[in-house]
Amino acid sequence: MSGTSLDGLDLAFCEFRFENSQWNYNIVIAETIEYSDVLKGRLKNAVNVSGLALALLNSDYGHFLGQAIQKFIQKNNLQVDLISIHGHTIFHQTEKKLTLQIGDGAAVASYVKCPVVAQFRNIDVALGGQGAPLVPIGDKLLFNTVDFRLNLGGIANISFTENQKTIAFDICVCNMALNNLVFAKNLLFDKNGAIAASGTLNSDLLSQLNGLDFFKQSPPKSLGFEWFETNFLPILNGSDCSVADQLHTVCEHIAEQISNVVNKQKNVSEKTMLVTGGGAKNDFLMSKIKQHCLCKIEETNPLIMDFKEALIFAFLGVLRLRGEVNCLADVTGATRDNIGGCVYLGNGLA
Repeated sequence: MSGTSLDGLDLAFCEFRFENSQWNYNIVIAETIEYSDVLKGRLKNAVNVSGLALALLNSDYGHFLGQAIQKFIQKNNLQVDLISIHGHTIFHQTEKKLTLQIGDGAAVASYVKCPVVAQFRNIDVALGGQGAPLVPIGDKLLFNTVDFRLNLGGIANISFTENQKTIAFDICVCNMALNNLVFAKNLLFDKNGAIAASGTLNSDLLSQLNGLDFFKQSPPKSLGFEWFETNFLPILNGSDCSVADQLHTVCEHIAEQISNVVNKQKNVSEKTMLVTGGGAKNDFLMSKIKQHCLCKIEETNPLIMDFKEALIFAFLGVLRLRGEVNCLADVTGATRDNIGGCVYLGNGLA
């Protein structure tokens, strides 16, 4: 799994069992590989390069993934049946039926002996859907003991059940914005939200962020880097307040947008929420979310906090090979439920 926040590559070795009409899972071992400054720069700038340069990056990144996976398998002496790769999102313009996650699946398959599943989003977008979020089927089948499943990655997204129907969508940008702000201080992220906590709220900036048209739209809806760059970033760049104040205000914005979704639900004070992703480690952001949301926030297993998306994409690959639905039209707006993912047959040396 590689998210829009550019934190690095998440690798998780997962086990799944279907027993008594219920899926059970286990994350056996997992790790995150940080990107080099060169690779991070290439990924971040990929929206601006030529077709040839993007094609080369797709191949190079695929080989990077394959090598990282092969090393992970060998280091941990794993017997692997299947590899699922999300790839790294470069373009996500669903109104044009376009979504692009790079990381050539054929390149990955050249390093391993088992099938590789990639390009999970494409068929849903071709069917008129958002191609996102994809985690709700995993939430529905693996995490059905909690009411709200909130992920704080580059983008904050949520899934829950309403009138026996799965509802899921992107709420707002999250670490994509926070990490972008601390880059100015030569930091990768704001550890524990300490810089944000040192700042003060800027009401004018908050009003501008909360006033963006996306927040008036009804789901299904999704976000990508292009939206952040075109709509969100100009507001930050136009603000004359300090980085600390901007971080503080963006955290407030994220918490308010999440609470706007959660607090509308019936009997919300009796409901529970699981929070995962890198943003769940941001103490200041979490304090804001707890301040605004009326539901109970559950304690999260550290492995699930860090690797839930990797776990669920592994599960999406399992469903793909079983020929079972892994993308819900009710969530994405596609014309029908679908089975996403291209399968590459590996024959390498891992």
